Amino acid sequence: MPRVPSLLIALPMLMALGLSGCVTYVNAPAPEPAPEPPKASDDGAEGGAEGGAEGVATPKAPLLPSSLFPGDADRLVGWRCTPAQDLVTAVGEEEMRLWSAHGANRLSPAVVASGRRYQRGELSIWLKDDEALVESQRGRLDCQRDIALDTLTREGHPGVMFHGRGNEPGWRVELANDVPELELSLDYGNRELTLPYRVTTLDNGAGRVILASGQAARPFTLRIEAKACFDDMSGQPWPARVTLNLNDKVYRGCGQGIAP
Repeated sequence: MPRVPSLLIALPMLMALGLSGCVTYVNAPAPEPAPEPPKASDDGAEGGAEGGAEGVATPKAPLLPSSLFPGDADRLVGWRCTPAQDLVTAVGEEEMRLWSAHGANRLSPAVVASGRRYQRGELSIWLKDDEALVESQRGRLDCQRDIALDTLTREGHPGVMFHGRGNEPGWRVELANDVPELELSLDYGNRELTLPYRVTTLDNGAGRVILASGQAARPFTLRIEAKACFDDMSGQPWPARVTLNLNDKVYRGCGQGIAP
């Protein structure tokens, strides 16, 4: 009986074993994974929805950057500094949150002979009575305590994840904590709108969020940035700058994230 070449015997077996891997072998592109919702950076995120009905795909409010929130602090303090720069601080049990014109930082307690000192890398702030000394790579600031403001709470603003306001004319915006929807109060409360939104930018590291209208018939953009902000009438300090573009008009103001 003639011998069958061993290669012919092995070929079907090799084809069976190697068929599933041949696509990878020729480097064909793998399918893209399904998109995931934005995740917080190492600094974490606060606010947002806490879930919905099981098995029901309902839109949820996004998790906002933690730098828009005062943490567990109950007061926001404004500081007027020399050279000219204004700062906002919120001191909690385990950290200080500091906002400047350049952004936000979270500092940990450090050893000091008197007063209180907080530090993160080369940035440090030493508090003593109504004075503060700030040192960083940018130089040194000598600061004087100015206006203080009680932080906004969920108890005072139920169902609200972020509150912003401005003047001339007076306006207000509030983001719901459970669904991607906001309420606008314009022209000193004479116009009230409730609108859906979509997130176009969410940068946890920079503490920046940009929202756009969820309705083509009512376009708007809302920009929120974690930077020191002072009410242009009262001088009250806030941890976020808010810019609303609506109907070819720009509204500017300040705001704060409100944690559950």
